[in-house]
Amino acid sequence: MGSEGPPAVTIHVTGFKKFHGVPENPTETIVTGIKDYLKKNGFPKGLILGSCSILDTAGEGALDSLNKTLQSSITAKDSETSNPGRVVWVHFGVNSGATRFAIEHQAVNEATFRCPDEMGWKPQKVPIIPEDGAISNKRETSVPVEELTSALVSKGYEVMTSDDAGRFVCNYVYYHSLRFSEQNKTKSLFVHVPLFSTINEETQMRFAASLLEVLATLY
Repeated sequence: MGSEGPPAVTIHVTGFKKFHGVPENPTETIVTGIKDYLKKNGFPKGLILGSCSILDTAGEGALDSLNKTLQSSITAKDSETSNPGRVVWVHFGVNSGATRFAIEHQAVNEATFRCPDEMGWKPQKVPIIPEDGAISNKRETSVPVEELTSALVSKGYEVMTSDDAGRFVCNYVYYHSLRFSEQNKTKSLFVHVPLFSTINEETQMRFAASLLEVLATLY
């Protein structure tokens, strides 16, 4: 990246496949298309786009796959950046009832699924990580959520902060990712997006690119 300025930030992104009630998940489209979108419109300064992974919309049954996905950034980071703190995971999930984008502050150690996940699991009041203790235990992101949200609002997007990522697979993945990030000195963030019928695909792709651009400036 040259000798000028701070080292680049490596951002890995994930989205989800279909699930109950959402046959076409917008986050799958966003994550599979973001690299080409950035190539076409210009990569933000200081950004390295790492892996772009699509996760099964499942909890326990997809945990091995999630852990391998997260671990891949630790294997790769030594060759990409000398500073582990400059590795960020951004997980995109859909909230089918939302009208705005939501930046999630935290995840809760509780899996209470309103419907079975895509592998048939439907836990009720189960701790995501039992050794973390009670289901009321929370993990918070170290990403400056308020600053990030303000920057995106100033760019014209309808964005809010949120303290509740639900208790379904989005929260499940976020909780594991936050724990992983704490252990490996990386960063993790979860972003909920609406359906494309609420905010169209082009706007959502532009939002995702802007999100990565702002994140790259924060570190």
